[in-house]
Amino acid sequence: MLVFLLKRLIVLFLTLICLSFTVFSLVTIEPNLKKLALNQANMRMEEDEVQSWLEKNGYKRPLLVQYGEWLGNAVTGDFGYSTHFRKPVNEVIWPKLGHTGILMFWVFLLTIPIALMIGVLAGMREGTKTDRSLSIFAIFTTSVPPYVSGILFTILFSSWLGILKGVAKAGNITFANFALPVLTIVAYDIGYIARMTRASMVEVMGSQYIRTARLKGMPFMAVVLKHALRNALIAPFTVIMLQFPWLLTGVVIVEKLFNYKGFGFLLVSAADQNDIDVTLACGVVAVVLVLTTQLISDIGYIFLNPRIRFS
Repeated sequence: MLVFLLKRLIVLFLTLICLSFTVFSLVTIEPNLKKLALNQANMRMEEDEVQSWLEKNGYKRPLLVQYGEWLGNAVTGDFGYSTHFRKPVNEVIWPKLGHTGILMFWVFLLTIPIALMIGVLAGMREGTKTDRSLSIFAIFTTSVPPYVSGILFTILFSSWLGILKGVAKAGNITFANFALPVLTIVAYDIGYIARMTRASMVEVMGSQYIRTARLKGMPFMAVVLKHALRNALIAPFTVIMLQFPWLLTGVVIVEKLFNYKGFGFLLVSAADQNDIDVTLACGVVAVVLVLTTQLISDIGYIFLNPRIRFS
């Protein structure tokens, strides 16, 4: 187990270095730096004045030197200074990340049990009316993008019925405030997990050991709960783990739509304002989350399927 974790951590570290360097290279390309100079100094600066400003602020140094300096500061927890918010990046990014974390918590609390229940019920009764009805529901929810369902929910529950707020205020944890953004994400997310769960459940229910258990007279629900369910959850487990990075960066549309000032909202704002340090910090946080969830997924595989060994 320790060797397995050590190998995975080394791969995680090397991947983080490569991806962070890629993000740093893309963010600090010449057009972005010129735009930064114009925004921070004077929009009417001439080209030689722009180059002078970049030279003065250290942006003309070799790329590896700049990256090494940024990486050294980032390792100590210093992600730089926000040119848009006029404060250290740490004071900007972590509160926003916390707001998105709260949103993600409620989304997962609703999505996972509902999606798994739909997928398991459909997979247990392959080809029946229950299976077809649940499958159509799952396909429909997945086919409607969040920006469409979000607008429809806003019109219905906020404009027509007036029971929910059309704008979600970060930090205000109330049902009326959180319901629409959570409902929008859950509606889109349920279908994908449910479809994966159904496919996995159908495959497991048709396996030899399940048929043998049924022939021995074991009750159907006992077969499902004791034998089929654990193996059927292996594939959906990966999908569920992938929802963490997707929600962190994929809620950009939902947060913008409902003016919810979380991590996704911050990422868009930083990109719009060419706030290099904040954009870099958001990229690093997203990469770390992706790699961490991948590590958890690898470990979870082993506990869900004893046939998989540490290597």
